[in-house]
Formats: sequence, structure tokens, C-alpha cells
Amino acid sequence: MTRQLDDNHWPFLNYELPRLNKLSSNLYGASFYLMKLLPARYILQKAYEQGKIKRGSRIFETTSGTFGLALAMLSAVKGYKLKLISDPVIDKRLYNRLKDLGTQVEIISTPHPTGGFQQARLDRLNELLNQNPDAFCPNQYSNVYNPKSYKKVGQFIMDELSCIDYLVGPVGSGGSMVGTTTFLREYFPNLKVIGVDTCNSILFGQKDGTRKLRGLGNSIMPPNLNHTVFDFVSWVPAGIAFKATRKLHQNHGLYMGGTSGAAYLVGNWIADKYPNKKVVVFFPDEGHRYADTIYNDQWLKDIPRAFEQIPDEPKIVSKPRDDEESWTIINWNRQSIENVMNEMKNEKLLKSTI
Repeated sequence: MTRQLDDNHWPFLNYELPRLNKLSSNLYGASFYLMKLLPARYILQKAYEQGKIKRGSRIFETTSGTFGLALAMLSAVKGYKLKLISDPVIDKRLYNRLKDLGTQVEIISTPHPTGGFQQARLDRLNELLNQNPDAFCPNQYSNVYNPKSYKKVGQFIMDELSCIDYLVGPVGSGGSMVGTTTFLREYFPNLKVIGVDTCNSILFGQKDGTRKLRGLGNSIMPPNLNHTVFDFVSWVPAGIAFKATRKLHQNHGLYMGGTSGAAYLVGNWIADKYPNKKVVVFFPDEGHRYADTIYNDQWLKDIPRAFEQIPDEPKIVSKPRDDEESWTIINWNRQSIENVMNEMKNEKLLKSTI
């Protein structure tokens, strides 16, 4: 007999905080089972407390990744009717798991001319919400409870390590890095924060394009992304990120996803560069979904640079580079995206008048 949880009980609380792995004398990996469980649970809990959802409510969201899985797990237990809008890049293992959890998945087959699949998914989501005014949308990109949920992670880091000097992590919706940084900077205003993106993502000023590395980057700008919390931004190409993911597994036994590999690459470099500084790196999800891809040498053969030697350090750039398919880093200096892009325009104007 299956035990029904009462509506005041929220599952998976013990899965929300990461395991803290000491990777070197000054480098710590915060390894999550599924990072998105934390904001998904917090968003749904707040919606329940505010009377926006109850058992049987319909929930619509657009996602092709782990936020959808987190919603599906929670909805299965709490009795919500979840529909996800996704696209062809969703991996088969994730799709099958979502279906097994009772989630309805709609695949958008045609990308938007300017915003790609993410904009096309968003358009379909808005259409569904207009047709179903009683439905709830968690909207991880703009829901303020996404970044606010990461206060719990910031407190955990403080409890375990007292203080840190660098926080490194991938950026997608902006929730984890912005939320954790906002909390920690109340106590450590000099904390250095490095956001990890990938090539062909608009988040930090590059042009939109095809991305083999999923789970970070974006084709649309999420309102939750506060650019001014970042001291540095690093762009990591897919092939290098996948090789770093394998190194993380081979060197430390941590079986994580590609976004973790990208973050590990940057965090490990910073820890080596500043041996007296304490560095924490976010590893958002485990690698089981990627057994047929990142952990499959045959699949990796089609990924540029996946078998090349990883560079010792990133190339330092002064602006976001659309033509750069290498590992790069920029001194973002806690600026807004508008300031950075205006500086680029002024530089182009200066060059054109010489």
C-alpha cells in the first residue's frame, strides 16, 4: 500500500544540499544529486502556501533539463499534473524518466528565427497559459524564489567552511550563482565570483548559436540573472568541458554532468593559481544521464577538441568574443551587461574612426 503524504509534507529535502568533496588543499567541490530540486521545491512550496496550487493543479513549464526533472519528481509525489514544453535536444534517458513519472512532454520541432528553441518553447508556454488561466507556471527564469532558495546553500557553505575566497559555478537561469552570492556577500563582501558560460550563449554578450554543452548558457536573457554579482566570466567550449568532466571522474571519482566539468576546469585553475585562497565549485547534477554521451568515447569522436589536451589556462579577453571557440575568461568587474556591451560599442566606434 502506498502511503499518501499530507499536503504540508515536502519530499526530497535531504537531497537539496550538496556533498562537499575536498579535491585539493584549497579546492572544494559542492556536488549535488540534483541542484534544481532546491528551487523547484521552494517555488512550488511558496505557490502552495499562497493558494496558487493544490493537489490536482496543472503546472506548465518550459525546460529541456534538470529543472523539469525536479518538477516531475515533486509533482509525482504531490499529485500535480505537470506538462513540460521541450525541444529535440532533450536526451532520451531524461525523456523516458519524465514520462515514467507521469509528466506530459510536448516537443517543439521548429526553432524561433531569432530566439531559437528556447523562444519557441516560451511562445508555446505562453499560449498554453493563456488557454488555461488556472494553471501555474514556476518560471525559473524570472521567479524570485529561484535565487532566494539558494540561501540554504550559502548557509551550508558557511557552516562547513566558515569562509571562502572564490565561488565558481555554471550559469543558466542565474538562480544558483546569484542567490548563493547574494547571501554570502552579506558576510564576505570581498568574495570573488566566477560565472561559467559556454560559447554561443547570449548570457554575457556573445551571439546566440548552437550549443553542444547543455545545462548552462541561454538563448534568452533570464530576468533572474544579475550580472553585477560576477567578478569574472569564463566561456568553456563543449569539447573541453566534456574532457574536464571525465577528468573530474577519473581523478576524483565524481560522476557528474558536463556543466560540472566546465566549472571544475575553471575552479581547478583558480585553486592552482591562488594556493592560499579557498575555492568552492558547484557541480549541479550527477552523470547518469550522460552515460551514452559524455562518458561514451564513440559519441565524443564527433565533438571538436574532446580528445585534445586541456589548456593549462584560459585565454584572457577584454570583451565577449563570438569568434573565439576556445577557453576564455574576462574581468567582468561586477558590471551590468549594458555597461559591458556599451564599452564594446565605444571600442568599435573608436576603431572605425582611426
